[in-house]
Amino acid sequence: MTLRQFLILLLLPLLASTAYAQTNARIKQLEKQRADLLAAMQESEKLLDKAGKDIGSQLKNLALLDAQIRERTNYINRLQSDIRAVDDETRKLTAEIKTLGDQLQRAKDDYARSLRQMRSNRTVQDKLMFIFSASTLQQTYRRMRYLQEYSSFRKAQGIEINRKREALRLKEKEMREVLDEKKKLLAEVEKEQENLVLQQERQRKLLTQLRSRQSAIRKEVAAQRRKSEQLDRKIDELIKAEIERARREAEARAKAEAAKGGNTDDTTPSKTMGAFKLNERDRKLSGDFERNKGILPVPVTSAYAIINHYGRYNVAGLRGVQLDNKGVDIQAQPGAMARAIFKGEVSAVFEYSGLKGVLVRHGNYISVYCNLSSVLVRQGDEVDTRQAIGKIYSNPNDGDRTVLHFQLRKETAKLNPEEWIDD
Repeated sequence: MTLRQFLILLLLPLLASTAYAQTNARIKQLEKQRADLLAAMQESEKLLDKAGKDIGSQLKNLALLDAQIRERTNYINRLQSDIRAVDDETRKLTAEIKTLGDQLQRAKDDYARSLRQMRSNRTVQDKLMFIFSASTLQQTYRRMRYLQEYSSFRKAQGIEINRKREALRLKEKEMREVLDEKKKLLAEVEKEQENLVLQQERQRKLLTQLRSRQSAIRKEVAAQRRKSEQLDRKIDELIKAEIERARREAEARAKAEAAKGGNTDDTTPSKTMGAFKLNERDRKLSGDFERNKGILPVPVTSAYAIINHYGRYNVAGLRGVQLDNKGVDIQAQPGAMARAIFKGEVSAVFEYSGLKGVLVRHGNYISVYCNLSSVLVRQGDEVDTRQAIGKIYSNPNDGDRTVLHFQLRKETAKLNPEEWIDD
């Protein structure tokens, strides 16, 4: 046996146990990811328990059911993806078990051959005769070395068999755990598909109720649209005022620098109408904000569901019912807080329809938080990412339904918040 073979032999069980730990860690990671998704999904389902029976509430319930059906469908897809990952692991383990089994069998065969050879020189007397029958002293030495190495080789073969047997045992245990995980996943898929069918049935019943009240739905949607347009005009005015304020401040800085005979990096007029005049700090903040696109935190502190999406779209299942949203509506649990999606400065705190709203400026980006019952910040305050900025209003006439209206702008341009937050 060469030194290289002997080292490989010693490392085999270590490699097997390391691979076992990696597989086990992978399964644990998949389990944790699924548990987090399931917990969020189950929390959002509680949001349906508190709701009124008027048309507005039923439309919100329909939107919430749509969101929950998407969540459950995504969860089932995740389960099926995990099953495919487990199947891949199973195929890999099957190949490794076969390789280890073949290696173990070869080690046993080698050991059996060495035992047969040993029987031909069974006794100490036979070994002594073999040594002393040498014709020269050098040959005697070589025969002694041979017997010593042969003895070490047989011991190494025994060690090899035990080590390979242990490595095989670990792999077989690993395989049993992977197969158990697959059984759990298949059972979970079956259960979640049943839950999905129940949700879809609940959705069908609600749609049937709503279709019989088309006239009332049109009136409700028209009222919502008027309210939304009023809010959008208010936000537009505030953003224009903030742009004008930033322009005046930039001009004042430029004049001060010119009077001192210095130079400033923000004296060049904006080339775009309705655009912020940015200084170096604002430009850096804007760049940081852009680099976080898609991973910004959701602007609520509790379990949530996005019930109204950005843009103009038809309500699924209701013919001729179209919504137009300049942001997103996020239903949360009663008591939830609105939180800043990124660091920035509060550029406005305002009121409308008896409720409050907050604008936070992030360079040339602005995030807007509406439908707040109270606020924790004032104009000019610096806020950090995830900092609570106000309590979301819970409607006592609608089962304490708690909905944050959230918008995102780049200067005066409206953006789709769902492309920016990590939903």
